[in-house]
Amino acid sequence: MGRAQDGDREAFHTLFNDVGPLITRFVARRIREPNEVEDVCQEILLAIYQSRHTFQPSRPLEPWLFAIAHNVCSDHNQRHWARVSRQRSVDDMPETVAAGETSAGLDLRRAVGRLSQAQMQALRLTKIDGLSLAEVSERTGDSIGSLKVRVHRAYEFLKKVVSQ
Repeated sequence: MGRAQDGDREAFHTLFNDVGPLITRFVARRIREPNEVEDVCQEILLAIYQSRHTFQPSRPLEPWLFAIAHNVCSDHNQRHWARVSRQRSVDDMPETVAAGETSAGLDLRRAVGRLSQAQMQALRLTKIDGLSLAEVSERTGDSIGSLKVRVHRAYEFLKKVVSQ
């Protein structure tokens, strides 16, 4: 970490490779949505990078890393429960094809219902409501980077399911 603080990119790469699996296990035990574990891990690694100047080389690395990981997980869970409390259930979506609706339309409806709450919200706010990423970030408290990832993953998932 000391070398990484001095700007050694290779040291950062090595550090992230070493702590990545530890952080993933840490996050997997604290985040309920399996689809969101990777997003939260990325947020943690970004927070570690952005907070690198606060690390004191004379102190152990792990407590510092896991304090950051704990804080990011806590923030994520608070945002998650705030979103869940405001969202409507998609369980009421009809399972039959409506008049004039194609089976592809029904497949799309089912696929949308399988998106994680975070992906569905990011997709709805950016693509349906037409908000900018900055506006969505301000509204939800999520980083722009994590919103980009969620929208991209939602697109990829919908494309895969509908094309099957």
